[in-house]
Amino acid sequence: MTDSKYFTTTKKGEIFELKAELNSDKKEKKKEAVKKVIASMTVGKDVSALFPDVVNCMQTDNLELKKLVYLYLMNYAKSQPDMAIMAVNTFVKDCEDPNPLIRALAVRTMGCIRVDKITEYLCEPLRKCLKDEDPYVRKTAAVCVAKLHDINAQLVEDQGFLDTLKDLISDSNPMVVANAVAALSEIAESHPSSNLLDLNPQSINKLLTALNECTEWGQIFILDCLANYMPKDDREAQSICERVTPRLSHANSAVVLSAVKVLMKFMEMLSKDLDYYGTLLKKLAPPLVTLLSAEPELQYVALRNINLIVQKRPEILKHEMKVFFVKYNDPIYVKLEKLDIMIRLASQANIAQVLAELKEYATEVDVDFVRKAVRAIGRCAIKVEQSAERCVSTLLDLIQTKVNYVVQEAIVVIKDIFRKYPNKYESVIATLCENLDSLDEPEARAAMIWIVGEYAERIDNADELLESFLEGFHDESTQVQLQLLTAIVKLFLKKPTETQELVQQVLSLATQDSDNPDLRDRGYIYWRLLSTDPVAAKEVVLAEKPLISEETDLIEPTLLDELICYIGTLASVYHKPPSAFVEGSRGVVHKSLPPRTGSVESVESPDTAPSGGPAADQPSVIPTQGDLLGDLLNLDLGPPVSGPPMATSSVQMGAVDLLGGGLDTLMGGGGSSFTAAPSTTAPTTVGAPLGSGLGDLFDLTGGVGTLSGSYVAPKTVWLPAMKAKGLEISGTFSRQVGSISMDLVLTNKALQVMSDFAIQFNRNSFGLAPAAPLQVHAPLAPNQSVEISLPLNTVGSVMKMDPLNNLQVAVKNNIDVFYFSTLYPLHILFVEDGKMERQMFLATWKDIPNENETQFQIKDCSLNADAVSSKLQGSNIFTIAKRNVEGQDMLYQSLKLTNGIWVLAELRIQPSNPSFMDLELSLKCRAPEVSQYIFQAYETILKN
Repeated sequence: MTDSKYFTTTKKGEIFELKAELNSDKKEKKKEAVKKVIASMTVGKDVSALFPDVVNCMQTDNLELKKLVYLYLMNYAKSQPDMAIMAVNTFVKDCEDPNPLIRALAVRTMGCIRVDKITEYLCEPLRKCLKDEDPYVRKTAAVCVAKLHDINAQLVEDQGFLDTLKDLISDSNPMVVANAVAALSEIAESHPSSNLLDLNPQSINKLLTALNECTEWGQIFILDCLANYMPKDDREAQSICERVTPRLSHANSAVVLSAVKVLMKFMEMLSKDLDYYGTLLKKLAPPLVTLLSAEPELQYVALRNINLIVQKRPEILKHEMKVFFVKYNDPIYVKLEKLDIMIRLASQANIAQVLAELKEYATEVDVDFVRKAVRAIGRCAIKVEQSAERCVSTLLDLIQTKVNYVVQEAIVVIKDIFRKYPNKYESVIATLCENLDSLDEPEARAAMIWIVGEYAERIDNADELLESFLEGFHDESTQVQLQLLTAIVKLFLKKPTETQELVQQVLSLATQDSDNPDLRDRGYIYWRLLSTDPVAAKEVVLAEKPLISEETDLIEPTLLDELICYIGTLASVYHKPPSAFVEGSRGVVHKSLPPRTGSVESVESPDTAPSGGPAADQPSVIPTQGDLLGDLLNLDLGPPVSGPPMATSSVQMGAVDLLGGGLDTLMGGGGSSFTAAPSTTAPTTVGAPLGSGLGDLFDLTGGVGTLSGSYVAPKTVWLPAMKAKGLEISGTFSRQVGSISMDLVLTNKALQVMSDFAIQFNRNSFGLAPAAPLQVHAPLAPNQSVEISLPLNTVGSVMKMDPLNNLQVAVKNNIDVFYFSTLYPLHILFVEDGKMERQMFLATWKDIPNENETQFQIKDCSLNADAVSSKLQGSNIFTIAKRNVEGQDMLYQSLKLTNGIWVLAELRIQPSNPSFMDLELSLKCRAPEVSQYIFQAYETILKN
C-alpha cells in the first residue's frame, strides 16, 4: 500500500491515539505513528502537542525513523524552544555516531533549527564535524556554518568557524571545496565589507582543480566565486578562461551560463589582438545556441541573457542569425525575445534574410507579435542605412494589406524613418494620407499628425486634414492633442495667410477650453511666441531637428556592465540590478567589469570616463526619460544631492544669466533721485510688445525661491596627505538656493584602500553641522579621487570661535581619525530673505547706536554701481535703495545671517580713475564683532 493511507483518517481523538502509538514498544508501530504525525503536519494540522513523544523516538538506530523525527523537529523547534533543548543531547551523540550518514543528518538538522537558545550547544558538535574524516560530513557541516551565521553571526566569528571554512577551500574533496565556497559566498553577501573570500592565485588554482570533479551545483558555486575574482593581469585572466572553457559543454544550462559569465568578465582584460580572444569568441557561440533547443521556459531565460551578451559583444553571435528565427509553435514570450535579438544582430550582411523573415511574421495571426514585427522592420531601416529603401517598400506593401493594426504600426515606424532620413522618402506621404480615416490608436494618430505638420508644405490639403482632427479635439488623448497643437502652429508658420483661423481655434481650445496643464502651458507659450515675435517663433518651432539614434532601447553602458556580472541570475532576466528588486538588499554589492587592458580607465580613477565619450564599439544610447530628468536635477537647482557634485559655480552663474545680461538688464537702472533699486521682480509686462499676461506666465518674482548664484571660492587643500597617512582633502564652501554645502575632494595617496569614511564638526560660532553622513559609495583605491558634496545645516551646537569663522573638522576612515581646521567665508550664511523694507531699514539704522558703526575701504574695484548691486545680490546682499550725491553713487543694503542677525550697509562708490572705483563701506549691526568678516565677504565677492 502507498503512503497516501497516512493522510486519510476518520478517527476521533486522533492526537490521543497517536500519543499511544508513539509510546508503543513495537518498532514498526512507532514508525507508522511518526509517519502519520508527519502526514498531519504536512497538511497543516497542529501536532505540536506530541513534541515530547516524538523526541523520545530519536533514540533509534533506524535511519528512516531518525530522518522523520528530525523533520518534525525542524518544523516545531521554533514554536517549542524549551522542549527542543531536550533533543540537544541526542544531536551531540549522533554527531559521534559511527555511521557518517547519521553524523551528517544530525549536523544538517542542527543548522535548520533556528532557535537562539540551542545554538551555543551546537558549536562543539559542529566543530568536530567540520574536521570529520568523512567528506560527506564535512560538506554538510560547511553549509551548516552559513545557516548558523544567519542566526548568530557573532557566535560564528567568536568560535573561529570562518577560519575553519577558509581552510576547507584547500580540502582534498571537491564537493567539500564547493560547499565551503558556497557558504563563504553566502556569508560575504550579507557582510559586503568583510573580506572573507580572500582570493589569490593559489586559492584560485585549488578552485579550478576542484571544478573538474564536483557535482553540477558545486561547479556553479565555484564559477560564481571565480566571477568575483579580479585577475592581476591579462595572462592570469587568459589562463583562468582556458580552464573554465570546458564547462561550456556541460549538460546543465546553469553551469553553461555561469561559465559564460566568467568568460565575459575576464574577456574585458584580454587584448582584442590576441589569437586566443578570437578563439574564445568562436567557442562562446555554440553553447549559447544549444541552450535554445531546450524547453520554452529555459529558452526564455537563455534569450534574456543572450540579449545582454549581444549588446556587449555582438560579434559572438553575428553568424548565428538563423537560430533566432521564430518557430510557429514558440510561445509569444519567446517570439518577442527572439525578435529583439534579431534586430540587435541585423547588419548589412544579413539584412535581406532578416527582412524576408520579418515580412512573413507581419502576416501572422498573433496581433502583439505582428505589431512587434512591423516595428522591427522600422528599427532595421534606422539601424542599417543601406536597407532603408527596402524597409520602406516592405512597409508600404504592408499598408496595402489594409489590416488596421498593421497600418497603424507602419505609420508609427515611418514617422521614425522620416526623422532618421529627412527629405528622402517623403514621396510615400500620399499613401499614408489615404489611410487617415482608419487610424484609431493615439500613437498612430499622433504620428500621422506629426507627419502632416512636419511636411505641411508638401501636402496641398494639410489644413483640411488637420481640421478634420480638430473636430473631436476634446475626445482625443493628451498625446494627440499636444501633437495637433504643434502641427497646426507649424502649418501656420509655413502658410500664415490661409491658416490664421485654424491656429486661433486650436490655441483657444488648448488654453481656454482645456484643463490639462501641459496642453495649456504649451498653448500659452506658442500664443506668446506668435504674438510677440513671429520670426523667433519660426526659429524655435521649425528649428533643425537632430537625427534620431540607431538603437533607442539599448541598456545604459554602466548598467549593462553590471548586468553582465549577474548572467545566469534573476537580474539577467529582469534586466535590472538586484538592488532594484531584492527587498532590504543590505547585502547587494554593485559589481562592475574589470577595466580593459591598456584602456584609459585602468590608469584613471573608475569615476572618470575616457574623454572620448563612450567606448568606440558601443552604439550611442538615447537617454531614457529618467536619465534626462536626472541630468536636469543635477543642475543643482534644489538642495544639494549627495554624491559627486557638478562644477557648481559655472552652472549656477550660467543659470542666472539665461536672459543675456542678467535679470537686472530687464528691469532698467535706477534714477538719479533717491529711488527704489531694481529688484529681481519683473514688471507685469517686460517691454511693450509682449501683450498683457506675460508677466503672470513667466513670473520672475524674486524672493526666497529665486536662483541664487552665490560666489564659490576655488578649492584649496585643507588636509595635506603628509599629515593624514596618505589621505588628502581639499574643498570649498558653496550656497545654492538656500542650501549650504561643503564641496570636498578626497584623494587616496596611500598604498592601501580607504573605506568607512565619516565626518564630524566641532562646536562653532554659527552652529554649522553636516546635514547628512559623508557618503563615499565605494572604497577609495590608491591614486583615486572622489568628489563629494556634503550638505550642511546651522542647527549644531554653538560656541564662539577665534577667529569667528573658524571650523574644526574631524574625518575618520578605516586607517585613523584626522583633524584639521579651515575658515569658511561668511557669505555662505547670508540668507535669501535678507531684504529689509525701506521704512524698516531707516528706522533700524537710526536705532542701532553709532558706536556700532564700522568703516572699511575696498580699493580698485572695476565695477560700476549697477554691476556691484547685481553681483552682491547674487550672494544675498540686497540693495534697498540707491541715490547719487555729487557724482558719487550711494547704495543702501541689508543682509541677514542664518542666526537672525541683521547687518545694514552704506556703500559709497567714487571713481578713483576712469576704469577703477574706490568703495567706502559703512556697516551697522547689533553684533559689531561680525562686521570685520562681513567686510571680508564684500571684498571677496567684488574682487572675484
